[in-house]
Amino acid sequence: MPTTVHAPLAGVVRALAEVPDPVFAAAMVGPGLAIDPTGAGRVTATAPVSGVVSALHPHAFVVVTAEGRGVLVHLGIDTVQLRGAGFTVHARRHQEIRQGEAVVTWRPGEVAAGGRSAWCPVVALDAAAVTELVAPSSDVAAGAPLLLWA
Repeated sequence: MPTTVHAPLAGVVRALAEVPDPVFAAAMVGPGLAIDPTGAGRVTATAPVSGVVSALHPHAFVVVTAEGRGVLVHLGIDTVQLRGAGFTVHARRHQEIRQGEAVVTWRPGEVAAGGRSAWCPVVALDAAAVTELVAPSSDVAAGAPLLLWA
């Protein structure tokens, strides 16, 4: 059964190969897209799929569907170096969550002002392939279908 992965936040879609991080750019953890967030103020990243929060850090999280498909959302690049500063976590590890529910609020503008990329990779972990439902350079609304994982 296919899994639809929804955009965790609004912004401009970017090809994963363009992400300024070699691991994401080479799709080493899986295929996907990135989102350059709209707005510099507070932005809340939501669950891209319904499932269980299997990993949770202030800068990144994974939600695993009932079918065992994990989707990684990484808020910015090299944001682990911020040690949680500027991020507010709304979920907890092992929590059941529905697509669209709040997971982390952050300020992409502050990340960018600090010299880091605010781009957010959205990755289908260990997937062979996904179908992009939104073309790179297009705008996407939070909660809109982004990827189809067949």
